[in-house]
Order: sequence, then C-alpha cells, then structure tokens
Amino acid sequence: MSRETDDLADVADAEEDLEDLALEDDYALNPEFVSDVADALDRGDAERLRELLAALHPADVADLMGFLAADARAELIPHLDPETLAEILSELDSEIREAVLEHVPSATLAKAIGEMESDDAADVVDDLEADKRAEVMAAIPESERAAIETSLAYQDETAGRLMQREVVAAPQFWTVGQAIDHFRRDADELPELFFDIYVVDPAYKPVGAVPVSLLLRHSRQTPLAQIMEPVTEITVDLDQEEVAYIFDKYHLISAPVVDVAGRLVGQITVDDIVGVLQEEGEEDILALAGVSDAGRDADVLGIVKSRLPWLLINTLTAALAVSVIGVFEGEIEKLATLAVLMPVVASLGGNAGTQTLTVAVRALASRELSAFNAARTVVREMVVGVANGAVLAVLTGVVIFGLFHDARLSAAFALSMVITLFVAGLAGALIPLALERMGRDPAVSSSVFVTFVTDFTGFFAFLGLAAIILM
Repeated sequence: MSRETDDLADVADAEEDLEDLALEDDYALNPEFVSDVADALDRGDAERLRELLAALHPADVADLMGFLAADARAELIPHLDPETLAEILSELDSEIREAVLEHVPSATLAKAIGEMESDDAADVVDDLEADKRAEVMAAIPESERAAIETSLAYQDETAGRLMQREVVAAPQFWTVGQAIDHFRRDADELPELFFDIYVVDPAYKPVGAVPVSLLLRHSRQTPLAQIMEPVTEITVDLDQEEVAYIFDKYHLISAPVVDVAGRLVGQITVDDIVGVLQEEGEEDILALAGVSDAGRDADVLGIVKSRLPWLLINTLTAALAVSVIGVFEGEIEKLATLAVLMPVVASLGGNAGTQTLTVAVRALASRELSAFNAARTVVREMVVGVANGAVLAVLTGVVIFGLFHDARLSAAFALSMVITLFVAGLAGALIPLALERMGRDPAVSSSVFVTFVTDFTGFFAFLGLAAIILM
C-alpha cells in the first residue's frame, strides 16, 4: 500500500472518529464535542474548527449554535460557506436565527438565500431588520426576489407562507415520455425534492397528480391523464394547523397549493408538515401550563413578562377558592384536623381535573372531539370521575380512620372525594369544550378555570360535609 493511500485512510479514520465523538447514541450532541468547538474558537484554530464542523450534519451545526454563547456564534459564522449556511439557517430556532443573522454580511446572506427553497428563504428574509432586508433583497436576482416577496405577502402561519413555489407541473395532454424528457432538459429548474408531478389544465389549475413512483412504472407512450390520481388541494390562506391536519388525515406526502382562482402556485411537502406538527404540539403543551417558549437565548425579563399574567390570574382564582374556607372558620377552629385534610381533597381533585383536561384538549386538537360526541365524552369522564372517586374514597377513608379513629371524619372525607372527582371530570371535559365553542384556545386558559373549580369544590364539599356530619 502506498504512502498516499495510507494518508487517505488515516484521514478517513480521523473523520469517522470525529463523527463518533460528535453525537451520542440518541443523536444529541456530545457535550465534549461542543467543548472542543468552543476551545477551537477561543484559540482561533480555524483548521481544527473546520475539521470539527465537517463531521456534522447541517442540522447538528444548527443545534451546536444553540449551545454556544452569542459571541462564539459570531466567531463561527465566517467559517461557514454560503451553501452550508443556507442549510443551517433553515434549521435554526427563530430566536437564535435572528441573532445569527445580525452577524452575517449582506452579500454572504444573499448568496445563502439563493441556495434555499423559496419557503425557507422567505422565513429568513422575514427575520431581518428593515435596513438589512433592503440590502439583501437588492443583492438577490430579480426572479428569486419576486418569489420571496410573493411569499411574504401571505399571512404568517398560512399555507401561502408554508409552501415552496418550486413545483413540477405538466399539461394533461403529455405522455410519460414527454414529461421525463422535459424534466431532464430543465433539470436545473426542478425543486431539490419532489414527490408528485401535478397535471394542470390550460388555466393552470391542478386536475390530478402523478407520483414519481407511478411515472417510472409506465411506458413512455402512456398519457399522464390516464394514470394521474386525484389531488387534495390546499388554499393559500388556510391555517398551517389545518394543513397539518389534512396531511395527517389523508396520509399525504405532498399537496398542491392554489390561489383564490384555483391556479397552482406552489406545493407543500411532508418535511414542512413535520415542523408544523412539532411547533403546534409544543405550543399546546406550553399553553396548558400558561407559559411561552423560553428558548435557549430567552432573557429573564421576557420570561417573567410571559408568565406573570397567568400567575396573577391564578392568584385571583385561588383567592376565590380559598374564600370558601372563611365560611367554615368556626368548624375548623373546633376540629383542627379539617385544616390538615382539606388540601388533600383539593389536590387530588386538581390532578384528576388536569388528567381529563389534557385528554380533552388533545382530542379537540386532533378533531376527535366535536359537537357530535361531546355529550358522550362528558358523560364518560363523569363516570370515570365517580369510579376513581369511589376507589380513592375507600382507600383514603381506611387510612384516615386508622390515623384519627373517627368514622364520621372518614365518611365526610370519602364522600367529598367522590363529589370532587366527579366535578373534576365534568369540569375537565366541559371547560375546554365551552372555550372552543366561544372561539377561544382551550389549551391557553382551561387549566386556570379547572383548577379553580376543583379547589373550590374540594374545600366546599369536605368542609360542608364535615359541618353536617361532625358538628
């Protein structure tokens, strides 16, 4: 084996070692690798930095930027060529991307945007400050600039903003052979990734689609109109959450996007929908807790502003719930044990309500819960609440009797448990349904109201029953 061959083998082994070091078994970045990148940046070791970055997929470089400090990111950017930068910008979280864009020269950014699909390019341009946006747009070729401006004209989080304008279309009178020959001649004009050829009429309205896999199975003489399949059209103004629902329901890989006149203006592919599903899912999870996304670069003041309003509302509802205790102040003075046990009832009721609420919000989001089956769902959750309450009533009743040797106290606690969990099931199902009917997002405010109802019911049921049975 020659020395040159040995050197090439050593280089390959070194690259493989770096790839093994970069990622852990779950594909998360290895903290040691991140430290190596930070050290290379501190030393200004450009050669070592290039070696480390070469071992990463662009998505991993985007993840890496999230771990680095802002000044380290700024030092890293000059080591990225426009093509790599284009892929990384498409993967970055919006907050981190905005910070990164401040340090990318306008000329470099214009080249990077030229490497992107139109939907990703529009997202990046939208994140730019007005002055820099004007500089970058002026440096972009006119045809690409027009496509980006058209995308930006659509409202955020709609199909028009989500779609890519690069699309593969063919007239319905073409044959398979004509389509293949045309695509080969104009290969540079094709999208980087596509799954369907959309068959259009003379008005450029989609009348069907031919999957690439189906195209390759037929002879060149086969008319496209003979093998095309029906398409599910997406209108440009449709909310991205609705688009994701359609993709999930009909198991779509791609879908044509049409304007108000029904003309084909772009396409949405499943890789875009994966991001939407993740984004919408994260929003619902955060909304249930009454918080917004605290990204890796979020500042303390911003987090406080996003969370404090809901805590204030929760304080008011908690005060209302606790006010019921004042009504039974005399009973509590006579039997201090009531003060010890009443938070237990409210806590278990709150947990039960949260369980029902979470299931109801998920069912509403996935369209599994509607006016048609709402009554059945509410009744089911009420029965579940009574059943769980009965089981807990027996268990806690026995424990309380063993601790305090008071059968009447155990009975009051057990009955209040059944009542509270019944109301928790009812509130957990009804409140999100009511908010949905009123046009409100049930994920945002349901938890505050459910907590109020379960706390109020728990305190009132236990103290009220104790006053009747014990006093």
